[in-house]
Amino acid sequence: MFRKVTLAVAVGAAFVAPVPAIGADDAEVRNIRDEIKDLKEGYETRIRQLEQRLEQTEQRPASAPAQSAPASANAFNPAISLILGGQFSNLQRDPATYQIGGFIPGEGEIGPGSRSFNLGESELTVSANIDPYLSGYFVMSVNSENEVEVEESFVQNTGTIPGVTVKFGRMLSGFGYLNEIHAHAWDFVDAPLVHQAFFGGQLKEDGIQARWLAPTPMFVELGVETGRGSAFPGSERNKNGANSGMIFAHLGDDVGISNSYRVGASYRATRAQDRTYDDVNSIGTPVINAFTGDSKIWGVDFVWKWAPNGNTVDRNFKFQAEYLRRKEDGTLAFDTTGANLSDAYRSSQSGWYVQGAYQFMPRWRVGLRYEELNSGNPDIGLVNSGALTAADFPRLAQNDPKRTTAMIDFSPSEFSRFRLQFARDEARFNEADNQVFLQYIMSLGTHGAHKF
Repeated sequence: MFRKVTLAVAVGAAFVAPVPAIGADDAEVRNIRDEIKDLKEGYETRIRQLEQRLEQTEQRPASAPAQSAPASANAFNPAISLILGGQFSNLQRDPATYQIGGFIPGEGEIGPGSRSFNLGESELTVSANIDPYLSGYFVMSVNSENEVEVEESFVQNTGTIPGVTVKFGRMLSGFGYLNEIHAHAWDFVDAPLVHQAFFGGQLKEDGIQARWLAPTPMFVELGVETGRGSAFPGSERNKNGANSGMIFAHLGDDVGISNSYRVGASYRATRAQDRTYDDVNSIGTPVINAFTGDSKIWGVDFVWKWAPNGNTVDRNFKFQAEYLRRKEDGTLAFDTTGANLSDAYRSSQSGWYVQGAYQFMPRWRVGLRYEELNSGNPDIGLVNSGALTAADFPRLAQNDPKRTTAMIDFSPSEFSRFRLQFARDEARFNEADNQVFLQYIMSLGTHGAHKF
């Protein structure tokens, strides 16, 4: 009897005990449903309010922009960055004797630099929006000789004209691909030989540049640029108006999700007046010669990038190539401070490079570059007439400079990089130069993204 009573009590307790729990769950479910309902009603009300505001704004007639309020202290908040760079160089040949044989030397960064430890180039960048319509960009560089240069200083519109970008001031020219990229973002320590021979390193322009981006699924960009044209291969002319003109076009697209490319073409014309350079005559006496005339350059460039599934963190590859041809037509003066003879001069010269950089694992990359120049055979009137001999223009003797470069670099983070580079440079006449560089590049502060 006791067992029956105990069993009955247990069964009863089993059915009675869960009742309060089920009741609590129902209440909680109701509360959750009520909260969801309140949230939905709140969002719907907010959406209706925003839609009404949007409709009212769209129906409102356009009005002149309101007077800008005085800028507050927080409004002045430019992005500031500092690039610190340096290197150790081991050069087989004396860098003081460096030359790109067969080419009239230009002013600028030509050659491998100095031996031993060098500070390299430090670069200070400041950029900010000026107002809703314009932004400003300033880059100042200091080289190892403590020479300060305003590398770029321009103003640019900020979307006020759909698809059109206009910048004016001093800027890196839009010629080709590499010229617009600052040195600290290059894949190798130095610029290709063709850039050194034709531009004296990087071509800068004081002037105005306009680009139009076509509203197409494919990347299509057209641009024009004009300016003072005082940088090599032009010269200071002390005249009003523009002294250089350039047009360029770029096309690009994605190929699947892992590849993308860009091709470009550029043409630039400028004029030089008394563009001097140092040489020696046939008996080894130093002379100063000068070119006056037109200098026209055209070039094509190509860039291909690969990253598996678009992820550049683990592995990626970049292939890059440029071909440039320059024609100069004018007069060449010999020994301007002595004999001062002058006659016609014409030249047609070209150069190209190809390079690849492969990130085979996070932080580590290897790269290889090969390049060649063709000096051609300049048509020198003073030599053709018999007034002088070709030996009086040793720098312009026929030559085919070439260089092969390999590098490996390690980037502990996106703000620091260490690079080891070896190059066999055959730019001199009949003389090779083995060059080894150990370089560091550090980035401090906020630095904008670089171009494709």
